[in-house]
Amino acid sequence: MSYTALYRKFRPLKFNEMVGQEHITDTLKKQIIAERVGHAYLFNGGRGTGKTSAAKILARAINCLNPHDGEPCNECEICKAILSGALTDVVEMDAASNNSVEDIRAIRDEVNFLPTRAKYRVYIIDEVHMLSTGAFNALLKTLEEPPEHVKFILATTEPQKLPATILSRCQRFDFKRISNQDVIKRLKIICKESNIEITDDALSIIAVLSEGAMRDAISILERCTGEQKGIINENTVRDLVGIPKTTQIYSIVKAIVDSNVDDMIDNTNDIINEGKDIDNFLWEIIKYIKDILVYKASKNLDIYNQEEKKQIDELSQRISKERLLYLIYELSQLSNTIKWSSQKTVMFEAGMIKACVNVEMNNEKSAVGKDIPTSEPKETSREQQIRNKNPNKTSAEKNTSGAVIRNAEENNNKKTSDGKNLLYWNNVINKIKQEGKMGIYVNLIGSTAKEVNDMTIEVEIPNKNSFAKNILETHENKAEIEKIASIEAGKTMNIRFVSAEDKKKVNLKTNSIENMITDLDIPINIIDE
Repeated sequence: MSYTALYRKFRPLKFNEMVGQEHITDTLKKQIIAERVGHAYLFNGGRGTGKTSAAKILARAINCLNPHDGEPCNECEICKAILSGALTDVVEMDAASNNSVEDIRAIRDEVNFLPTRAKYRVYIIDEVHMLSTGAFNALLKTLEEPPEHVKFILATTEPQKLPATILSRCQRFDFKRISNQDVIKRLKIICKESNIEITDDALSIIAVLSEGAMRDAISILERCTGEQKGIINENTVRDLVGIPKTTQIYSIVKAIVDSNVDDMIDNTNDIINEGKDIDNFLWEIIKYIKDILVYKASKNLDIYNQEEKKQIDELSQRISKERLLYLIYELSQLSNTIKWSSQKTVMFEAGMIKACVNVEMNNEKSAVGKDIPTSEPKETSREQQIRNKNPNKTSAEKNTSGAVIRNAEENNNKKTSDGKNLLYWNNVINKIKQEGKMGIYVNLIGSTAKEVNDMTIEVEIPNKNSFAKNILETHENKAEIEKIASIEAGKTMNIRFVSAEDKKKVNLKTNSIENMITDLDIPINIIDE
């Protein structure tokens, strides 16, 4: 007999067996009982939350010969035929691989025929957001006015990619993330029926790792059963899914908190010698620091045992929230850097030592927007040159020329490199990558951004040539960057791109103006346009 994966074996067969989606299942059952089932549904939600399972249960329930309280009986010939996949009246289609106009036209031609055995012909289209524009247009008319014997159930993880014309013709149901408590409750039922011995701590870790996806939780559980012969404990789960030992991560973070470079070097050498993946390990360190920040703010953590929580509590009392935010920002930048580096080990070691050195604390206040007030400005070298050249100038003249010089320098700095470093610029770049805008993302790698005023962000492109700048300045690309940057900033922002070459030209121009002021030895007002 062939083996069946646990997530398939324990797929819900009735609405009552679904976990954490009662707000949807109750509504669907009431519609079925009242015989007011819509012609088109859109099931939206994250992976593993029950969209496809609900679609299959709904398809059986509306065709069942002996329904009870809106539930399919799963015993009649129609239900059995649907469960076995033998009934052609219920069609499941994966839009990720069947997304062409021809695929949808085939459905459009089929809907005119009556069902062979069932009451309704049901089309379940999974990952519907993957359909092409032409396919959406072909589906539109059929979806708007399908024959009475046809029902459509669309499922997607990204409803924002669907045309508004499709969304407006469907009843939309949003599947939420399943809570850790509901995941644990369902896993206990599966373990009991499958004779799997597992500790409560192990179940808690699996629930947290699943991130609200029931299918992922069952898959992790199944992998644990293949590795462990006896009782499954938390160490089994950690080893299986590749979570580094918390003791190693704790040692690294402790060295950072203590600014102990020697311990940092020893720990990083141990990690490298063990052959651990540097990208994954660095990400675990960032998450650990994030968890310290969360614990410092809310005193709430799920994935750690009592001893580990005690260590986190100890570290949280010795480090400020500002320093934690700074470390998350710096290490995230390091993570992005080493992904594109051919010398990952060198970059990793250097970045970790840099995070450990106390001198970084000097940059914290500016990184979080809390600059330390400075004392009165000292006499600049430029003013000294003027004074030495004209020792007989009056005090008022000296003060006037000095003020003009400082004003000129301040204005030029505002044009070039002054402004607040953006902590969220890294988030902007990552979101562009997540949205698949790789043409924009590649040209933004290594860029830095500063707020030159409340409405403008100056982005410096590291490329020596103007190719990247020209690509980013196209209307479509610039609009996309400004949209994401405005969301991150919480206000409307305009983007201004400058290249390293532009910076060089501005600096040369600034130096020329300053030299001219020195040579002429007259007050000049510089107006910042």
